[in-house]
Amino acid sequence: MLFRRREPQDFWTRVRVALWPRVSWSRSAQYFRKRVLRLQGSPHAVALGVAVGVATSFQPFLGFHILIALGIAFLVGGNLVAAALGTAFLNPLTAPFIWAATYKIGHMIVGGARFRAGPPMGVAARSFHVIWPVIKPMIVGAIPLGIVAGAIFYVIVITATRGFRAMRRERLAALQRERKRRPGATTMMEKA
Repeated sequence: MLFRRREPQDFWTRVRVALWPRVSWSRSAQYFRKRVLRLQGSPHAVALGVAVGVATSFQPFLGFHILIALGIAFLVGGNLVAAALGTAFLNPLTAPFIWAATYKIGHMIVGGARFRAGPPMGVAARSFHVIWPVIKPMIVGAIPLGIVAGAIFYVIVITATRGFRAMRRERLAALQRERKRRPGATTMMEKA
């Protein structure tokens, strides 16, 4: 394997690193930012993919965010990799705030329907009956919050992507001008 560790990590170390970054959260955020800016595709497709991923991360369907984001991004023409990266908006730091906000907003939209004990039922039906009053407001509340967060991230990502690509084009053009100005300079391709 190309990038194998010299000393393999044990299971608990891998779990800890998956939940809490080894170096810092800012370094992880920089990695995601650079990864998104360097994606192939139009700035609109990349921004749309990130927006779909962020909006999907507000839904309470843990474990299915990437699949849902990929499906929606495919339908609307967004970048699939950007959609998968956008789902990282739901992480251990943001999850409590997202879940509390979606529940609160959803509870205001759905109304004050409270849990009522019904007739005796099986374990599966009983657990669904207990969880549904919490999940239903979260699903409803995730829709407006996801749309707002997705729109904000769309504007941020499309602006950043266009700026990054313009800066990259300008840097490459300056490099080309410099090479043309030096008479004896050759590139690696010209040497081969």
